[in-house]
Amino acid sequence: MVDWVSKNAYGFKDLVDIVRLLRSPGGCPWDIEQTHDSIRRNFLEETYEAVEAIDEKSSDHLKEELGDVLLQIVLHARMEEEAGRFDMDDVADGICKKLIYRHPHVFAQTQVSGSEEVLQNWEALKRVEKSQETYTDTLNAVARSLPALWRAEKVQKKARKAGFDWPDVTGALDKLTEELEELKAAVAQGTNIEEELGDLLFAAVNVSRFVEVDTEDALNQATEKFIRRFARVEELAGDTPMTDMSLAEMDRLWAQAKLDEGN
Repeated sequence: MVDWVSKNAYGFKDLVDIVRLLRSPGGCPWDIEQTHDSIRRNFLEETYEAVEAIDEKSSDHLKEELGDVLLQIVLHARMEEEAGRFDMDDVADGICKKLIYRHPHVFAQTQVSGSEEVLQNWEALKRVEKSQETYTDTLNAVARSLPALWRAEKVQKKARKAGFDWPDVTGALDKLTEELEELKAAVAQGTNIEEELGDLLFAAVNVSRFVEVDTEDALNQATEKFIRRFARVEELAGDTPMTDMSLAEMDRLWAQAKLDEGN
């Protein structure tokens, strides 16, 4: 058992101390075995759960999930401290300096007219900070670990800053149609299907950007709609297992499910 004094309430320093004890000799065997790679997915899952709490507009749930995200941050920082590279204070120091540097209108004498100019300055300062000399550098800097639709949108927005974009949604819609035809041809020929499907998805993201619809939200809503209608089809099927039904029968029930929703 480690040397630990219980409290009625704990703070951030206590969390850092707890993680240190968990990963120290006599601590938790599981925690001691973990590496950056082994808990990488945990970090992603906890972040998505925090986002879900935001969507739910639940303060209690958000408080809990932010704690789980914070634990992941402290764990990664502790691993680096054990390796002698940096610690949690270094992490805080880095983000503090970044915030001060990128907010010269708050911490220096720069004048801004509003939030739009703040964002423009932020991007310009970021390019200097990251030594991004070309627009291609800014595209390559978009994290490859992002969800694919999200990454595509960010890359397209970076390209737009270089003037590489259609003036309105018409061009994006035409490109979407073009890519759909190319996918149909690829499927018919049995070649380049993955490439053409990727082009179609990329073109769809371009359309969503022009009409200001979040692709992740749109696809999630479509998925939820599919689940809802699928459940209605199964309900309408009654005692008949769906596996015993023909596709035509299920299509008929699907049409009914759509009508039940008023669509």
